[in-house]
Amino acid sequence: MRIVFCGTPEFAVPALRELFAKPEFAVEAVVTQPDRPRGRGQRISASPVKEAATEAGARIYQPESMKSDAARDFFAQIKPDAAVIIAYGQIIPRRLLEIPRLGWMNLHASLLPKYRGAAPIAWAIINGERKTGLTTMQLDPGLDTGPILQQREIEIGDEETAPELAGRMAKLGAPLVAESLMQWDRGEIAPIPQDSTKASYASILTKEQGRIDWGQTAGEIYNRIRGLAPWPGAFTTFRGRLCHIWGRPRAADGNDAAIGQEPGSVIVSDAAMDIICGKGTRLRLEAVQIEGRKRIGAREFGNGARLGSGERFGG
Repeated sequence: MRIVFCGTPEFAVPALRELFAKPEFAVEAVVTQPDRPRGRGQRISASPVKEAATEAGARIYQPESMKSDAARDFFAQIKPDAAVIIAYGQIIPRRLLEIPRLGWMNLHASLLPKYRGAAPIAWAIINGERKTGLTTMQLDPGLDTGPILQQREIEIGDEETAPELAGRMAKLGAPLVAESLMQWDRGEIAPIPQDSTKASYASILTKEQGRIDWGQTAGEIYNRIRGLAPWPGAFTTFRGRLCHIWGRPRAADGNDAAIGQEPGSVIVSDAAMDIICGKGTRLRLEAVQIEGRKRIGAREFGNGARLGSGERFGG
């Protein structure tokens, strides 16, 4: 089967390598975003997918826009049996969707129609989901609205962060992509329309979504810490300065020092520091990073700041 593969981030790399490794597929070209400034130094660098394609000696195409005539000519010249797209980063116009014999297949990191959109992994964790999954679907002009080919359910670990879950899902998704393509080509599976009445949307993450509302329960805040890693992270303010925090819920111990304290208030004991959250819950503080400084442990932070019980985060 002649394939054109479109993808950009690390999440797409395992599936690309799976297709390279299987003799049933010939990856005729790899399409990825143009080299961009990346990382803290903002140095111009290739995408993870481009790096993997270069290692394999594959033909690489990096259009600025898939809407261009040049992009259409590129796909029309190859005329692949199928195109695979995973986290590529551009909308595919209808005129390109019509070129491959089978069509375009997408790997999406949710059990569609739940969590359509740009950040399904993050929002599943933020919302406290116990399970999620992977979906292969036939691409259509809508936003993750195409008919479903196959799905795999995945449990979310109690302490799993978004990057950890993404890495695990990428590895599990790679064989699903290959299996779906082969079965689709043989007519062993047929695309099933999504039930749009059950759809939900996983919007792109913004920095402000990382701001902690101490009126939420400790469990809800912990889910945001996990789901918003590494960006934008979960943050608050301390003595007027922005700071990122890490911690996990703990059971209240009946300490009278907590009675009447406002959410965001700190309870300091010989053992640790807790932050009062909504409904009387507590977050055990593990680490803090004040803006412009390095991340340090909670005890070091408390000693350096001479933190006392009753002082507040987010005040």
